[in-house]
Amino acid sequence: MKKNIRVLLCEDDPNLGTLLSEFLAAKNFETDLATDGLEGSKLYKRNTYDFIILDVMMPVKDGFTLAQEIRQEDKHTPILFLTAKSMKEDTLFGFQLGADDYLTKPFSMDELLVRMNAILRRTSALPDNDGDAVEYSIGKYLFDYNKQRLVVGDQEIKLTTKENELMYLLCKHKNGVMERSYALKAIWGDDNYFNGRSMDVYIAKLRKHLKEDPVVEIINIHGRGFKLLAP
Repeated sequence: MKKNIRVLLCEDDPNLGTLLSEFLAAKNFETDLATDGLEGSKLYKRNTYDFIILDVMMPVKDGFTLAQEIRQEDKHTPILFLTAKSMKEDTLFGFQLGADDYLTKPFSMDELLVRMNAILRRTSALPDNDGDAVEYSIGKYLFDYNKQRLVVGDQEIKLTTKENELMYLLCKHKNGVMERSYALKAIWGDDNYFNGRSMDVYIAKLRKHLKEDPVVEIINIHGRGFKLLAP
């Protein structure tokens, strides 16, 4: 992992925020600390970050709201939520907003580091967006990985990062099985229950995007994963 990855940390507990900031600095992460969502938003707009950590329950502007704002213009930068809540509904909502992972307080510093490293490594199974063109023909659709889009006729569908990465793996295995565990580890870094539910949400979104061509279909392969059927 490269040194001096820049992290935006938004945590309203001053003790925990300082502790996390110092820990990350010791691990060669260049960290900016914000104590509420509004301050975090201002820092995000002024700087470029490689990783974002958001406490969900922050004053002025909560973590979910800030994540929504970030995802409107930035589909790529990884987001990890910190929360004192453990409700599945909140976790799934966070994934739907485009979160890459979720940590419930209390957690160990080592666990945070492991989660961050897993997210930062997860693209190892995916191509480099700055590399050569990666395009696939899927029935009436053209999938352009580097530009994160599906094109059908004169319609262009912009994909989120998760949708784009899933579409790429499905295309790589077109008319074959994309193993569920493989995709979860490649994109989410872990094949746990919550990541699995998150992937199901994104598979459903891709099915909607592909509805213009009845010949193209993503089907479930029970106990294994998914198959993209396409000419």
